[in-house]
Amino acid sequence: MAAGTPDSQARFGQSVKGLLTEKVNTCGTDVIALTKQVLKGSRSSELLGQAARNMVLQEDAILHSEDSLRKMAIITTHLQYQQEAIQKNVEQSPDLQDQLSHLLK
Repeated sequence: MAAGTPDSQARFGQSVKGLLTEKVNTCGTDVIALTKQVLKGSRSSELLGQAARNMVLQEDAILHSEDSLRKMAIITTHLQYQQEAIQKNVEQSPDLQDQLSHLLK
């Protein structure tokens, strides 16, 4: 087998070097794209986790609000009973005052 001329070997070396450089650049680009995709996926996971935490907080706030509303309804009922009792006492007050003044005479 005849050895190639130095000029053809140099061209072959340059060609291999060019192909190798091109492959390295392609691999670098692919690695960058893959890294971006992984980071994007990681960020999506973070956002989903944060959304889930916010949802739990909102659910707790809603449950607390429902509990507060139930308690307020009970308090309202008790206040209505007290208001009715006071109203009866006020209505009976003139009769009692008349009776008291009649007794004191």
